[in-house]
Amino acid sequence: MEILGVGPSEFIFIVIIALIVLGPKDMQKAGKTIGKWLRSIITSDGWRMFQQTSRELKTLPNRLMRDANEELGDIGKELKDTTNLIGSRPYNHITPPRPQPTPIIRTPENNIAPPASTEIKENESDQAKDA
Repeated sequence: MEILGVGPSEFIFIVIIALIVLGPKDMQKAGKTIGKWLRSIITSDGWRMFQQTSRELKTLPNRLMRDANEELGDIGKELKDTTNLIGSRPYNHITPPRPQPTPIIRTPENNIAPPASTEIKENESDQAKDA
């Protein structure tokens, strides 16, 4: 059992150190003071809110998974109902025909011819060698 992150062996060690430092008479006064202080903290509204928030954070992943699973179940049910509704309905409508693509007619205006010659002139080849 841990209290504020302090285990039993650590607690005994703290009590022994306090007994050595304070002595037996001052130890009683310090114990009463610490006890009153801890009681006021534990009974405060801030501590209750802290404990409640801590519990909510621990259960948050499970709650989110449960809610998501319920949503998926609802969506699945709606899809099943919709497919049943569509499947039970007679097929009364005719699908419209798809538009046919317009053929491309080659005319001299839109036909681009490749360059007539790809030969390199003598002057251009000499310039390429010099570079």
